[in-house]
Amino acid sequence: MTSQLNDARAWIRPLSECSLALLAHVGGKNARLGELTRAAFPVPAGFAVATDVYAALLDQHAMHALDRLLARIVVDDLTSLRRTSQAIRRLIESVEIPRAFEVAIAEAYAKLSGDCGVADLPVAVRSSATAECLAHSSFAGQQETYLWVRGADNVLGKIRKCWSSLFTPQAISYRQKVRFSHESALIGVGIQKMVDARSAGVLFTLNPANGDRSKIVIEANWGLGESVVSGEATPDRYVLDKVMLEVIERHLSSKHFEYAIDHEKDRVRRMSIPVEKRRTACLDTDEIIALARLAKRIEQHFAVPQDIEWAFDRHQYRPDDLVILQSRPETVWHKRKSPQIMEVQPRAIGYVLHGIARKVQSPPMPKP
Repeated sequence: MTSQLNDARAWIRPLSECSLALLAHVGGKNARLGELTRAAFPVPAGFAVATDVYAALLDQHAMHALDRLLARIVVDDLTSLRRTSQAIRRLIESVEIPRAFEVAIAEAYAKLSGDCGVADLPVAVRSSATAECLAHSSFAGQQETYLWVRGADNVLGKIRKCWSSLFTPQAISYRQKVRFSHESALIGVGIQKMVDARSAGVLFTLNPANGDRSKIVIEANWGLGESVVSGEATPDRYVLDKVMLEVIERHLSSKHFEYAIDHEKDRVRRMSIPVEKRRTACLDTDEIIALARLAKRIEQHFAVPQDIEWAFDRHQYRPDDLVILQSRPETVWHKRKSPQIMEVQPRAIGYVLHGIARKVQSPPMPKP
């Protein structure tokens, strides 16, 4: 196990070196963020920890122990599922990590901090499983993300927790349900500069309610996007015509809370939104259109409808305040035929040709 990680730097690479060709090596989230970075989309700087590290750490002894624990699972028994998940996570988080890998993480984190000009840069530590961004499955969101993490030791600790989150109760249950082998599930980790979001949320390059690809739908809340992604908050909702980039619907909700950075305590905290701000739109028209325009380009890049996580950085000025945090294939409507939203109207030439054909084929009328 340790011999495979002696050259630990080989298993850590900047996001700018990641791509879909390396999905098995870095996981779905890192691969797609790498694609976006390489295509010059606004993605926060960061680096990826390869799936090979997780695979190498789970040596033969650990795998046998993991297999024994998985054999005990009764999927329909929630208590059994939770207990097994906790035992597996303790096992993974207790595996010894070679010193060379610890040093490599510290060096990569120090370089990222230096590049961003911030000592002990606050970062997001995100799971990047190999199956989570597949167009035909819904593995996304089953693993964990940790926000506003500072210091190399803390980053390393959260990397461990991301590895073990491959065996959350919901992840175990879903893989069992779809018959996806646990041994085939691998996980990388992405470490990115943290964005102190003024507003954030998700965007679909189709209407997720009916699959209409002529629309873009944006859901947004104040603060970080976790309140929207998790479904905790009822967000503002904007619908645009994808061709004309016109806002055709605005639904403003009463937004009672946000996740934001508590700079005094140096952590993310759920905070109440002031009453006077709750019914205020968290995106203006220019921001909505800028976001939709960028989303169209991302959809064109990947050639399939996208489910995008985005944020507006409160510390940047337009147009540099918009960043993309993730983009994955939309999975619900991806393989369905998009419904015909409008009746197809025949062109004028069709009526002309139809009339000529009728005259040729119809027998002459008898003379009176």
